[in-house]
Amino acid sequence: MSRRRTDGAPGAGADRGRAGRARRRTAPGRTGRPPLTGPQRFLLGGSFLITLGSFAVLPYMSVLLHQRLGLGLGTVGLVLAVASLIQFAGGVVAGPVTGRIGLRRAMLLALGLRTAGFAAFVPGLTSPVLAVGALLLVSAGAALYLPANKAYLVEGASKAQRPRLLSASGSAFNAGMALGPPAAAPLVMGSPGALFSCVTVLFALVGAGHALLPAGTADRPSARPSDGSSHGSSAAPAACRARESGAPRPGPSPFVVTVLSVYAFMFFQHYLALYAVPRTSTAFYGAVLTGYATLLVVAQPLLAERVAALSYPAALRWGFGAMAAGMAAIGAGGHAGIAVGGALLCLGEIVLFLKNDLEALARSSAAPASVFGRQRLAAGIGAFASGVVGGQLYGAAESAGSARGFWAVVCLQCLLLPVFLLRRRRTARDPEGSRAGAG
Repeated sequence: MSRRRTDGAPGAGADRGRAGRARRRTAPGRTGRPPLTGPQRFLLGGSFLITLGSFAVLPYMSVLLHQRLGLGLGTVGLVLAVASLIQFAGGVVAGPVTGRIGLRRAMLLALGLRTAGFAAFVPGLTSPVLAVGALLLVSAGAALYLPANKAYLVEGASKAQRPRLLSASGSAFNAGMALGPPAAAPLVMGSPGALFSCVTVLFALVGAGHALLPAGTADRPSARPSDGSSHGSSAAPAACRARESGAPRPGPSPFVVTVLSVYAFMFFQHYLALYAVPRTSTAFYGAVLTGYATLLVVAQPLLAERVAALSYPAALRWGFGAMAAGMAAIGAGGHAGIAVGGALLCLGEIVLFLKNDLEALARSSAAPASVFGRQRLAAGIGAFASGVVGGQLYGAAESAGSARGFWAVVCLQCLLLPVFLLRRRRTARDPEGSRAGAG
């Protein structure tokens, strides 16, 4: 009596083995990830060039306004504060604008504003009124561009693809931020007219490239389903159902967490120079910033999928924990402490900033441009609060003769913030659980 195959037709086992290997190769998070599309590659390259051009001039704006145009420091501070407010808070208009004219047209409008602003700086180098107006134009363009850029980038992307795209976008922006100031340093005071002319041409060329991008789904109103899934937010219907059923959201609000994340981080951004330069040197401080930017550009894409896999509470503990350790290391002083502290702050930034964006996208049924606009507003609130609190706190620490005390207080804040956020969420859930038990 002949033996029969119990696994089906001849060769079926081999076929299943090949199919299993194919599935493993194409599983999310493995080597079979879909390649970036042409428009996505262009947007990432454009993000680098845009930030390179912007940071070739914007970090030197206080010097130009004060030393070249003769504005008082109080006036300079007011102008920069208004420009920052427009750049961050103005992001909330990105959703309505992109909803009306589409993502591609919104990016073109934003780049048009920024190109006009940089062009106006050329005659504005002899006119304070023109220079201030030019700066406000550039800030308005920035407020609209970033949410639209990120929304176009993730449009149609699955939830598994978003971490890779957003981390690559962050790396592109940070690379431009790192290279812009040193690239412009030889021209910024000696030939600022030539510098602004070059930046204007750069923005005009990048804008022309954006005009060639294909229209996205959000640029075609008739193609949008009512559930908002055309905006690349595959979690939108689930978010709607969660709200309709009254189910509690898992974890604290991404908007609130973003405010507090930026608030904590900006103590490092604003006050490291005041602390580090007198204790080390300007050259060492510059090397720390360069190393920080390099680590951020390289590590963010590598850690993106690990960050995405973390639960939100775990991400808060890791992110704020890394920031707390970084602040403590900086407070310990010395070259090694400051360098290690910078690396730990970089890790905290990667975890918190990326996870906040991913969580905000996953929970919202709104268009991604609206989500990213709200995240920009949250970042602006956090940066403003940090500036107000940090100035008073650092001044008090210096008056007491212990600048290290500043970093100790900031470290303590970073340790307490996740406890406050997670305890607040548990407290909000407890009454619901009590009512359910009583029923």
